[in-house]
Amino acid sequence: MTVVIFLIILAILILSHEFGHFIVAKKSGIRVDEFGLGFPPKLFGWKRGETEYSLNILPLGGFVKIFGENPDEESISGPDASRSLVTKPKHIQAAVLVAGVACNLILAWLLISVGFMVGLPTPVDQIVASDKSTAAHLLITTVAPNSPALAAGLKSGDELMAIKVAAKPEVSTVANPTPELIRQFIEQNGKEKLLLEYRRGKIFKNSNVPVQTVELQPVIGLVGDKLAIGIGMDLIANVSKSFFPALWQGLLLTGRLAYLTVTSLIGLIGQAFMGESVLSNITGPVGLVGLVGDASNLGFIYLLSFTAFISINLAVVNLVPFPALDGGRLLFLLIEKIKGSAINPKVANTLNLVGFGLLLLFMAVVTYGDLIKLFWK
Repeated sequence: MTVVIFLIILAILILSHEFGHFIVAKKSGIRVDEFGLGFPPKLFGWKRGETEYSLNILPLGGFVKIFGENPDEESISGPDASRSLVTKPKHIQAAVLVAGVACNLILAWLLISVGFMVGLPTPVDQIVASDKSTAAHLLITTVAPNSPALAAGLKSGDELMAIKVAAKPEVSTVANPTPELIRQFIEQNGKEKLLLEYRRGKIFKNSNVPVQTVELQPVIGLVGDKLAIGIGMDLIANVSKSFFPALWQGLLLTGRLAYLTVTSLIGLIGQAFMGESVLSNITGPVGLVGLVGDASNLGFIYLLSFTAFISINLAVVNLVPFPALDGGRLLFLLIEKIKGSAINPKVANTLNLVGFGLLLLFMAVVTYGDLIKLFWK
């Protein structure tokens, strides 16, 4: 079931991206030859106007064929050249390219806004007086790599119920803790093994979620010279907003997440140039299936939020100035604008083809890394 949910999410994200290219191209008078759901081989198709709409076997998203996207003699000087992407003014070409990214960001904004309307897990320090909120729960927000918490199987979204010293649980238990009490307890008792009670599942929907217990040994080095188990945590409540505040807060949160995604991507690129390994910090399709499963187990709103986050990531990655990506094509437009003439179509097409091949190779490497983490973690 998790794989089916992942494929549905992937289809929605890619189709929204391709729809952006499609609709702006159409509105700009550019010929669109095909809009496909899934990837070939083709099951069947139907033609409406000049565009064929197809349903294909491989359920991995979709595609749009825009005339002149890959320049050739026909699109540059053929009888229908005036309706080719490559012959349109640079600002129209840029608009068509950016439209896919814009649609992904709009989709993320709408999903997050719907989440705020229905009820979105929110840190209590961000709740305002006009919000409707449930009781707060202490949830794990992050789990550090190579940490006792990760080794014990703790995950983001787990609710912390109690902490105690394993050797004397009867006299050391701290129930319903706050982040501060957890940190203080670890500092005072972290040289001994600790027991952590937690709940996992639809926390805000079901109070009967069973309590589980794990044993951890805090270590030094995760947070300076302090003892720690490797988790970030926060008091979270389910918050719902009315229509217009939800739209506004959804827009603000989408902007913040986009900014954080950009800075994280720049950081990864910087590490790569410094010769540091970054593959362990990148998740591919196999890893995403697992994350989708975790999100769906936590509830619909978590799945909605995760889909929005992936949509933002897809938008940001597509703007990277690398051949075959929208950002690479935008870079070609900028070069053409500066030099005052078109890039040789054979050169542009070759670079895009090589770029696409490198992206496939990179995806294969990342997928291999996902499998290694899955079976040998």
